[in-house]
Amino acid sequence: MWETLQNAWRVKDIRKKLLYTFGMLILFRLVSVIPAPGIDSAKVSEAIRGYDVLNLVNMMTGNSFAQMTIMAMGITPYINASIIMQLLAVAIPALERLSKDGGEEGRKKINKITRYVTVALAILQSVGIIMTLNRSMQVLNPDYNNFWGYTLIALVMAGGTALAMWIGERITKNGIGNGISLLIFVGIVSNLFNGILQAILGLFTDNASQALVHLIVILLTTIVIVALVTFVDMAERRIKVQYAKRVVGRKMYGGQSTHIPMKLLAVGVLPLIFAYSFMSFPGTIMAMINSNSGAYKWWEANMNQSSWLYAVICALLIIGFSYFYTAITFNAEDISKNVQQQGGHIPGVRSGAATTMYLNRTSKRLTLFAALFLAILATVPTFVWSAAKVTIPFGASSILIAVQVALETMRQLEAQMVVRHYKGFL
Repeated sequence: MWETLQNAWRVKDIRKKLLYTFGMLILFRLVSVIPAPGIDSAKVSEAIRGYDVLNLVNMMTGNSFAQMTIMAMGITPYINASIIMQLLAVAIPALERLSKDGGEEGRKKINKITRYVTVALAILQSVGIIMTLNRSMQVLNPDYNNFWGYTLIALVMAGGTALAMWIGERITKNGIGNGISLLIFVGIVSNLFNGILQAILGLFTDNASQALVHLIVILLTTIVIVALVTFVDMAERRIKVQYAKRVVGRKMYGGQSTHIPMKLLAVGVLPLIFAYSFMSFPGTIMAMINSNSGAYKWWEANMNQSSWLYAVICALLIIGFSYFYTAITFNAEDISKNVQQQGGHIPGVRSGAATTMYLNRTSKRLTLFAALFLAILATVPTFVWSAAKVTIPFGASSILIAVQVALETMRQLEAQMVVRHYKGFL
């Protein structure tokens, strides 16, 4: 690994991309410490403990939300906007034609619409969250508890999100890796680093034995989850495809054997994001309407991360969204047609409808495993940590996101090194 990094550093254009990527990530972290006006961050840190979705946002923003900086919304509005646009592209024919048949211009138009939706979502989310927190914990300075105060805060946080989106796009264009994913990765790693640092500092206090146990649990949990997620993320089901020989003129083509790679965890982390957003929606709406109502108090008492009811419903949602996402992204019929048009077939399976059914059946089995894996990863570690009475500065789902981003960035760097005939990571 170090040899590959040294080889990459020797290549001028890759060295520039690495420096550009690191520089933009440092800029993102520096901007993330600028506080938003009129908000008591200490009260916000105390208030978000009762909101699971806010804890998720805080983990993905590297504690910027708890500190109420201009990057408090982070890149989450962009993620939500991208998900919305993907769903609308399936439901609205005009957007579907634009995404599939529009080419480069079509993608540019969809990206432009996504940016506008991102800013609008950032404004709505920041106002809604601050109003909810202010009702329960009075997090706003009295001078800002008015229309103009909310407007200023919304514009500042939306500006932070727009800046984060711009930084992510610049990294994708001029650096290495997916910029948006790397911003999330930096936030998660920052939270993990802060948690380990606090555990180490705890060794020099009166509760040194408890801090030592805490540190060991954090390190072991991190290693186990990273190893497990890496193994599952890189696993794939390879479906063998045999191509028939064709004689064109005096030359013979085909006859080789290849495979169709189907990733075991093709759904990624989107089912987790969908499920968390869905579970947070009722509580957020009830809190905005009346935080003293009986319905909200019941929801707050029974629908939290330490509740079995919450875990069961969340797991079912993850499984359901996994199948939903697979249905809109995996098209077995198109794959079957492409294989048939190129003169190929799956050994033991007839071409046409039989191949489509075989691919669908294989996809459903892989999706079932991925859905159960995500459901277990999202629920079981929380109960284990609660039973051990240990506070972990990250969620298992956030580690899943971080590992996937790291592997994808590694693959991109590996691809650039292979072009230059260097041996890389894999």
